[in-house]
Amino acid sequence: MTKPPAVDIHAHFFPEGYLKLIAEEGERFGVRLSRSDPKGPVIEVGTVRTGPLRPAFTDLDLRKKEMDRQGVQLHALSLTLPMVYWADADLGVRLARVVNDALAQAHTAFRDRFVGLCTLPMQEPRLALDELDRAARLAGIRGVYLGTNIRGRDLSDPDFFPVYRRMDELRLPLFLHPLNVIGGQRLAPYYLGNLLGNPFDNAVAAAHLIFGGVLDRFKRLQVCLPHAGGAFPYLFGRLTRGWKVRGECKHLKRPPSAYLRRFTYDTVSHSAEALRYLIGLVGADRVMLGSDYCFDMGYERPVEVVTRLRGLSRADQARILGGNALRLLRPK
Repeated sequence: MTKPPAVDIHAHFFPEGYLKLIAEEGERFGVRLSRSDPKGPVIEVGTVRTGPLRPAFTDLDLRKKEMDRQGVQLHALSLTLPMVYWADADLGVRLARVVNDALAQAHTAFRDRFVGLCTLPMQEPRLALDELDRAARLAGIRGVYLGTNIRGRDLSDPDFFPVYRRMDELRLPLFLHPLNVIGGQRLAPYYLGNLLGNPFDNAVAAAHLIFGGVLDRFKRLQVCLPHAGGAFPYLFGRLTRGWKVRGECKHLKRPPSAYLRRFTYDTVSHSAEALRYLIGLVGADRVMLGSDYCFDMGYERPVEVVTRLRGLSRADQARILGGNALRLLRPK
């Protein structure tokens, strides 16, 4: 059997057109693009900074060279903070369109290296549905990328259900990423907003999808949790205990533990012990290679995180490195 290529499902990309729109129109919404850092542009939303975005975030030729060095064949490209939800309806649609068109162009230029996870203006669900239908017809779009909340609205909000229904119909998997994380000023020091806030925000989103009935209503919808599921795989027992004893949770017909395999997960755990635990908990068929490319909190050698993991069979290595992602993303 031929070894499948390594597929990175957590690889961020900032199209130049997206940065240009922020530079031209972002400031009226409190979003600013600064080019004062020699390492690359920085997106500023209040005190939250994304960047500096080094050239590999935007330069596909440079990215391909880095992928070759890492041993990664395919990137599933996705936008990340600050996404497009901060804008009004008009700008939000234009931002999403320029991102999704750039994803399609990347795939068209390098079909065997890039596919896209499209961005939607979820602050206006009706317009998000329109953009989903448009983006799904673009070359190389293989999934949808959403924040763990939309301007503070949790993913269990019924206004989002028509979008999930359409994703379900199109068989497009949903990939999540923390956004506007919980914790406030307590997480301001020591970079705790990322170190702790991100994984806990993943757990909050997972709980809303479970208790809010999203996974029961849309039974074929595949949802990927980044950062090895964040805190969710380690707190499912507490959620299950709450389901047993708390009236607020009794509406759920099955325990939260029954939903562990309704999610897929990436490998960005930063701990071999944690990654082994995750694989043992949900199965090697539910875990996929991720790097958080190309932020400093990501992996420089994501493939080795898997190949050096003790106790993992070669068959399970192949599933995690690429087999699971190829099945989920359905590249043509």
